[in-house]
Amino acid sequence: LAGLVSFLILFTIVGNVLVVIAVLTSRALKPPQNLFLVSLASADILVATLIIPFSLANELMGYWFFGKVWCDIYLALDVLFCTSSIVHLCAISLDRYWSVTQAVEYNLKRTPRRVKGMIVVVWLIAAVISFPPLISMDRNNEGDRSEPQCQLNDHTWYILYSSIGSFFAPCVIMILVYIRIYQVAKTRTRNMSEKRRDPDGGSGTPRLENGLSREDSRRENGHCASPPGEHKPGEDDPDAELEDSSSSDEKAKRTQNETVPSRKDRRSSRKNSSSSKHSSRKSRASSKSLDLFSSRRKRRNTISRKKISQAREKRFTFVLAVVMGVFVVCWFPFFFSYSLYGICREPCAIHETLFKFFFWIGYCNSSLNPVIYTIFNQDFRRAFQKILC
Repeated sequence: LAGLVSFLILFTIVGNVLVVIAVLTSRALKPPQNLFLVSLASADILVATLIIPFSLANELMGYWFFGKVWCDIYLALDVLFCTSSIVHLCAISLDRYWSVTQAVEYNLKRTPRRVKGMIVVVWLIAAVISFPPLISMDRNNEGDRSEPQCQLNDHTWYILYSSIGSFFAPCVIMILVYIRIYQVAKTRTRNMSEKRRDPDGGSGTPRLENGLSREDSRRENGHCASPPGEHKPGEDDPDAELEDSSSSDEKAKRTQNETVPSRKDRRSSRKNSSSSKHSSRKSRASSKSLDLFSSRRKRRNTISRKKISQAREKRFTFVLAVVMGVFVVCWFPFFFSYSLYGICREPCAIHETLFKFFFWIGYCNSSLNPVIYTIFNQDFRRAFQKILC
């Protein structure tokens, strides 16, 4: 037993320290909601350092060696860390729910400062539930002085109060919230699949691959949409005008007629005017094309970022669902048997060995979260590899 528990302590400390370092150093794990995981890992580290070693010593020695004052503190801290773990998970489930149902508004509000405030509230709730035994501890029932015992508060009111506050109430909230998250996600998936099946109605103007209409494309290439033969010199078709002017020059050469200097000047000014209009239209078309290309690229980048963010949120939600499920499986046997004993005492009491087994299974939960993150989350896996390699 000593060897197994020592390994459990070491594994819990190392694993949860890795979680804290990963969240604080990895860019992929920087979002403020991951601060909940830092606080949760801190609670598990405290369980491994302040609770499990003394529980092991008490189990091996058969009595409490560390005095009555530390016994009171030990019991209160034991309940505090366990309660803080499940209240953390409850707060995380609410955070997931708000991020799914109020994505834009809540993500703007979810700053590191606000998340830290929520974490403080979590620890305060856990403290309110766990510290009453320090005040109400029954000090008369001490048993044999030579082998003092450090046992959980035996008052019925506190057994039910701590069981409901530390486990059952947060557990019900988590389950209801995750059912709601599942319903919202299912509805959104159905809506998205319907949108894919129902193509957008066309506007009547055919579009090219670059998003422009054919008419816009013709304009951008310097060609007008008016029919041939209706071109006006110097206005719509500069290429045609340039051809006309060059052919008239050839005719003049063939007839060897001297043109009046003023006509030459006019023709040259028309040429200059035409070419300047042509170049300005070209620059406008090119500018418009660049703007459209830039806006389309920005839109694609935004959509791509959104998809990556949504995929990450989806993975994170799934991982947290697994964490919560494992927590419930580990702690439910203990809290169920503990509260059952509080209600009907001896007739409902289970065998002491089985109760101790349930007690230790609950402690094992503190070491499992890093394993879950490693198995189910790629970002954590990469961060752990970077830290260890």
